[in-house]
Amino acid sequence: MSQRFLVTGATGRTGGYTVAELRRQGHEVRALVHRADERSARLAADGVEIVVGDLRDLDAVSRATKGIDAAYFVYPIEPGLLDATAVMLQAAEENGVRALVTMSQISARRDAGSNAARQHWLSERLLDRLPGAVTHLRPTFFAEWLHFFADHAAGQLRLPFADGRHAPVAAEDQGRLIAAILADPRPHAGKTYTLHGPVELDHHQIAAAVSRTLGRPFDYVPISIDEFRADLARHGHNPHRIQHLANVAVDYRNGIFAGTNDVIRTVTGVEPLTVEAFVARNREQFAVR
Repeated sequence: MSQRFLVTGATGRTGGYTVAELRRQGHEVRALVHRADERSARLAADGVEIVVGDLRDLDAVSRATKGIDAAYFVYPIEPGLLDATAVMLQAAEENGVRALVTMSQISARRDAGSNAARQHWLSERLLDRLPGAVTHLRPTFFAEWLHFFADHAAGQLRLPFADGRHAPVAAEDQGRLIAAILADPRPHAGKTYTLHGPVELDHHQIAAAVSRTLGRPFDYVPISIDEFRADLARHGHNPHRIQHLANVAVDYRNGIFAGTNDVIRTVTGVEPLTVEAFVARNREQFAVR
């Protein structure tokens, strides 16, 4: 049976894959986008209803949630998460939204060193007050980090993660999971799922997997957290994100991002991508420019 869903962050990674999967299943999808641009135009061309507005704008979010069965809520690593959470909660209650799937962080906890991670923990607690079914997702590092933070010309991944380990998880696998929970939220009500890829690796092993797939050298270069902080500032990241990512590095070294599980496979019936499969599928993102 066709349902109507709201997807925030629909022009981003997890939101975009969620929209595609819901549309593939024949559902109606409304996207709340920050601005009308070529990305939202592509969504509209695919039959997605577009609402333009800020997640911190109650009127805009109220319009977006009207007549919606369930919604996916995601907010970037930017200031304003708690304002956006309060707005989403109020709008969802007013409009009788029956379920929410929220994108949190694996490092979210009350005593996190990262301001953003603490705010995600608070956001979860606020959204737990929705009368409907609420499911929190806490992913480890996205596989997309491998090209986002890579120096492709040098064939290097310069990160401050020492010998810590995690199982990279691709956005498309998360999007498939989000769509599955939105379509049938009741079994997942009140659950918090950590999300992992299928194989836990350290960054030397990750870089070796990328290198094998690309057929050219690709190395992990461990750096200090201070060097990482300076690199982020040099590339124009805002102070909120820099503070978060520097503390994420500490958490990573302490094992917070480690582990594997079968949540994605169990809920979706599809095994999540390995590092090799992700790189092969997104080879153009690793091209030397």
